[in-house]
Amino acid sequence: MSELNLLVVIGSTRPGRIGPTVAEWFVDAAKAHGGFQVTVADLAEEALPLLDEPHHPRLRNYQNEHTKRWSEKVAAADAIVFVIPEYNYGLGAAFKNALDYLHAEWSYKPASVVSYGGVSAGTRSAMALTGAAYALRLFLIPAAVNIPFVHSLVHDGQFQPTDVTTAAATTMLDELARVAPAMRTLRTS
Repeated sequence: MSELNLLVVIGSTRPGRIGPTVAEWFVDAAKAHGGFQVTVADLAEEALPLLDEPHHPRLRNYQNEHTKRWSEKVAAADAIVFVIPEYNYGLGAAFKNALDYLHAEWSYKPASVVSYGGVSAGTRSAMALTGAAYALRLFLIPAAVNIPFVHSLVHDGQFQPTDVTTAAATTMLDELARVAPAMRTLRTS
């Protein structure tokens, strides 16, 4: 088992969401890859209220238990994969809120996206993430998984990836495993 910790964040909180189904497939793929210890954070379970900390996140002076738990999960990660849909050409509010809760915990970590949706495969939400990632020093690698027409790939409650989707996941995980050790050096220097 690898010493690298991969945090998979399920970014949708809507009732009836498909994110956990897609994430379940990706988590299995990440575990089979063997390059990471994998943990999952489902934002529906994290239940982060809208920015309720009295201090700026860069100070890391958290007052609320939900923020402290969220901080610990993100801080422990060596790499992060966001499983996100596209809402109105952009990021969902709960996902953006979860990013904004923290600051230093995101710094100098490689990240990527498993985006899903209709014809655009959620790629507009993945692109919308770049601005926030830039400000947080979160390094998005180019390799990503983009899943078009996601509902057509769910059968009996299971996501059935195409060969292209599976290959994209492997490429992404290989790249994250390659970059994460170098980025860890930046965090400890």
